Parts: sequence; structure tokens; C-alpha cells
Amino acid sequence: MKISDRLTDEGILGELGARLADVRLRLNLTQAALAEQAGVSKRTVERLESGAVATQLSGFLRVCRVLGLLEHLENLIPEAVPGPMEQWKRRGRKRKRASGGKSAPVTPKPWKWGDES
Repeated sequence: MKISDRLTDEGILGELGARLADVRLRLNLTQAALAEQAGVSKRTVERLESGAVATQLSGFLRVCRVLGLLEHLENLIPEAVPGPMEQWKRRGRKRKRASGGKSAPVTPKPWKWGDES
């Protein structure tokens, strides 16, 4: 199944868990062996593979590291690389704040007395 924005959170977690289980089985690791190598409990591995929501992200990262999947997370949130003009504007300084965006101009409504409807 392809992961897309049409899936629910539970559906995405379930798919990720199934993929982790597939990789673990391809590497011929038991859940207990994977848990030991990753430094997490066997129950954490079970929850990750079942798509349970209560697992911590650090446990997920440890399991991905043991399975050799950590470098693939680069595709999940790629590093932002500013374009040439943005680099020139910054002159080597790193951006520290968001501008908050510009709000749309407010069109004034005609003024009315309070007793008019």
C-alpha cells in the first residue's frame, strides 16, 4: 500500500509497522533480537509493528537504526537548501525566525449607526 495523505494516521502507522516487520523478517531477526540490539523492549517492537500510536519516536529511530533504515529518513524531511538569491540576501547568516506572513488587506465596511440593521 502506498502511503498518502488519504490514509488516516492509524493507517499510516499500520503501514509503517508492517514495513518494519517485513524488513525485520528479511534480516531474519526475531522481535526479541531486534529489541535487544535497538535497546528497547520487545513490547516496543510489537507496538511499532502493529502501528500502535503510543510508541515513542526515539524507539522508532532505534529500531530503524538496527534495521539499516535510518538514512532513508532523509527523504521524509529533506534539508532545506535556500536558493542563490536567498543565500545572497542572508550573506551567510542563518535564519532564526519566521516572518509570520503578510495578512490580507482588510476592506472597510460602510459605517452604520448602531440602530440600523
